[in-house]
Amino acid sequence: MKLLSDILYKVRLDEVVGSTNVAISGITADSRAVKTMDLFVAVTGVRADGHRFIGQATQAGAAAVICEEYPEEINPKVTYVKVKDSTEALGLAAANFFDNPSEKLKVVGVTGTNGKTTTATLLFDLVRKMGYPAGLLSTVVNRINSQSIPSTHTTPDAVALQGLMAQMVDAGCEFCFMEASSHAIDQRRIAGVEFTGAAFTNLTTEHLDYHETMEAYLHAKKRLFDGLSSRAFAVFNIDDPNGELMAADCNAKVKSLSLHGVADYKGRVLENEFEGLQMTINGTPFHSPLVGGFNAYNLLTVYAIAIELGLKETEVLTALSSLGPVEGRFMYFRTASGITAIVDYAHTPDALENVLGTIRQIRTGNEQIITVVGCGGDRDRTKRPLMARVAAELSTQVVLTSDNPRSEDPQAIIEEMLAGLDPVSKRKTISLTDRKEAIRLACTLAQPGDIILIAGKGHEKYQEIKGVKNPFDDFAIVTQTLKEMTK
Repeated sequence: MKLLSDILYKVRLDEVVGSTNVAISGITADSRAVKTMDLFVAVTGVRADGHRFIGQATQAGAAAVICEEYPEEINPKVTYVKVKDSTEALGLAAANFFDNPSEKLKVVGVTGTNGKTTTATLLFDLVRKMGYPAGLLSTVVNRINSQSIPSTHTTPDAVALQGLMAQMVDAGCEFCFMEASSHAIDQRRIAGVEFTGAAFTNLTTEHLDYHETMEAYLHAKKRLFDGLSSRAFAVFNIDDPNGELMAADCNAKVKSLSLHGVADYKGRVLENEFEGLQMTINGTPFHSPLVGGFNAYNLLTVYAIAIELGLKETEVLTALSSLGPVEGRFMYFRTASGITAIVDYAHTPDALENVLGTIRQIRTGNEQIITVVGCGGDRDRTKRPLMARVAAELSTQVVLTSDNPRSEDPQAIIEEMLAGLDPVSKRKTISLTDRKEAIRLACTLAQPGDIILIAGKGHEKYQEIKGVKNPFDDFAIVTQTLKEMTK
């Protein structure tokens, strides 16, 4: 229990009706989850306006309500707090309710289109290997030291976020590494989080179904850096055209990284093979089992953040060199006949181009590259023809299939992908809506030495069709199929 007056600390108030000297037992923005003596925050979401459910929340026992507009009927037993931005108020109130856990942690946020999960996870694995207690908030899983907690969003909602950080504090964690998605930043889910540092990986076409324009998408991510204090640090990839723009007007200590130019943290790739990367970081030789130029950026970003956090260079490089790939990111399996299957989460044109480009660089001859790829339903439609075009340009054979079609017709999604192909590309493209059969087809097309890429779902263990999440594991399916074929 906590007094409402304490929960409202730093929340910008327009007006209050009722007493703030009331005990609050919980906080939620979901009217269906309200319990007696809870604080309900009415948030205008993407699909519904929480203000419509204020009455339902008070009937369920809410002792107080934060809102931007008062309801028509005021319950005299309830305190109403009017604010200009209830989404921001939710984050601040949640932080106060959980005793501002981020102030007791060294929190680093990682944002960008690609590389967030790998960077945040490698940071977590790195400090854990070095003996530090830490927490992780990621697309794949949330972790508190050795405990795993299922992840439902790239960045949890404000209440869940603060609650998880509070658990990290209770578990003695020193660090918290988190992915900061553009949705979460735009929806103020990170309001109330005190960041020790933040990093920008890159920016490419994604989420235009939500942001509508690349400019809006960029500015959503920039808001993370605009909110950093002068005590924080900010690490930017200046090889990305948007890197310097992200750093503009940032109050934090700005540090740059690059594989191609002059920077505070300079990396250079010497060798890129299936066995891993040989590179230098600020002139020091370094080997990693990770593969690809995109992972060189991830490793360089992790190194820069670790140094900015005050960790020792030699210890960081030693620990970093022993870390393996993140689940669903360039995971590969090789048969006795030399067929290689790679599963990767690449679900944007740029990410797919990076993965296929890496495969083309490290193949030793003229091996076929057979790519299985689809696009998610109810998501950014503008990238569909681009995904197909990248796959066709960089692959020998392409199988277009379903990703998570959700409420959409899988064949209709494929037709939108096909619209990006010229007649020549279409001749080497096969369409098959059943993803399992598409993976099996790719395996039958492969000859000894060939490379199969299964792109788009990576770590996911389900396929969402018409609102139902069915068990589905790309890596398990492709490895099992190839094993059966080679018996």
